[in-house]
Amino acid sequence: MRRAAAPGRGSATIEVVAAQAGVSPKTVSRVINDERGVRAETRDRVRRAIQQLDYHPNLAARGLAGDRSFLVGLFYDQPGDYLSEFQTGAVQRCRESNLHLMIEPLAAASAELERDLRTLVGQLRLEGVILLPPLSDLPVVHATLAAAGIPAVHIAPMHEQDDAPSVDTDDRAAVRQLTTELLRRGHRRIGFMRGRSGHWATEQRYLGFADAMQATGLDIDPQLVQTGNFEFAEGLQCARRMLSARPRPTAIIASNDDMAAAALSAARQMRVALPRQLSVVGFDDAPVASMVWPRLTTIRQPVRAIGRVAAELISEYQPHRHGWPRPVPRRHLPLELVLRDSVAPAPEDS
Repeated sequence: MRRAAAPGRGSATIEVVAAQAGVSPKTVSRVINDERGVRAETRDRVRRAIQQLDYHPNLAARGLAGDRSFLVGLFYDQPGDYLSEFQTGAVQRCRESNLHLMIEPLAAASAELERDLRTLVGQLRLEGVILLPPLSDLPVVHATLAAAGIPAVHIAPMHEQDDAPSVDTDDRAAVRQLTTELLRRGHRRIGFMRGRSGHWATEQRYLGFADAMQATGLDIDPQLVQTGNFEFAEGLQCARRMLSARPRPTAIIASNDDMAAAALSAARQMRVALPRQLSVVGFDDAPVASMVWPRLTTIRQPVRAIGRVAAELISEYQPHRHGWPRPVPRRHLPLELVLRDSVAPAPEDS
């Protein structure tokens, strides 16, 4: 068979590879996609042609085998530092597997959520979806994806699904450790900023705080438990209300670093000395934790690693072809307490 002249390196098409190997473009696609039904000798010949021609397949060529799109969806509700870090880890792992990550916002509180999700999955051939909270906890999201035959990885779900894998961390134990550290330094009147209602992390982090307080026999003052929805602006209002209480708290635990930064700002506005009169701690170890002063003591969450593991579950198991293994995978990643400048011993007169 006459072979096509080799083009410049890196500029080959699937047709040129097929001509060089003496096979059809569909056979090349099957080799690229690691499909069955191709003889070992033919597979080796195609791979040699790919290497010689420095061929890099595009999505259209790779999809000729029919059952793969190489697209993974990342669906989220709110943007922010968490999403940015998570996305970085997921993208890195997808690239290693020649997958492409598509990032799409979905408003969890919208009355049109189901319609929007149906429209989205109807337009895209997705091999899998990664769901960030609170989307990972919404039955309508799970049901819509299941009806469309799209497998999903749930991030930090409040209720695990029997048919869907999850990736999470032990937030409750981490905040218990964080609260215990404040108690060890003599703090007894401690405020707590909750995140968004109905969010798994919100409940787990508060429970960790309550565990430590109860273990020491301390009551939790309802005035010092405020809901800041993980946002700086609302955290600022929460902190002002806490610092207006009498007696005021000697420490504030915030459910994320944005709200902790807001507590630092409120304390300065109200002329409360940091950290001598008020210790502040956060959660996530987001970039802001090292940018504010005093630098925040916080819980370092391996957000990038969580994104990487979630993408790895889809690339490793290829659930769109084979379904999830039984039992479905559960991945639990460790957290780390990071001590910085925002914590000091409780004031002597507290």
